[in-house]
Amino acid sequence: QLQTVESGGGLVQSGGSLRLSCTTSGYFLDAYAIGWFRQTPGKEREGVACTDHLGDVRLYADSVKGRFTISRDHSRNLIYLQMNNLKSEDTAIYYCGIGLSYNVGPAGCVRDGFRGWGQGTQVAVSS
Repeated sequence: QLQTVESGGGLVQSGGSLRLSCTTSGYFLDAYAIGWFRQTPGKEREGVACTDHLGDVRLYADSVKGRFTISRDHSRNLIYLQMNNLKSEDTAIYYCGIGLSYNVGPAGCVRDGFRGWGQGTQVAVSS
């Protein structure tokens, strides 16, 4: 079953940094677009950052532009989300999703274009 494994979350003070990692077991992710999403209680899962299979196309939510960076390490089958200058509003469970194809779809970084969700990793930012 194609499912991601997310890691790297934790508790950090406002202004701090974290790097999240995403991988999967038994499948190579280099043929797929990948997206990082986040969710808080009572809210929809929102796209944070997405990239195509090469890592050339990178889309970001306005709220994280200039602070978050999505990248890929094909040799390790890993996708990273580097998060800098974290704010309290970044507090959420972060999930990694596998795209339906090698490109991010025309709708952009939206939940319907991704699947294989893992358990997520909790990020908590204290002010």
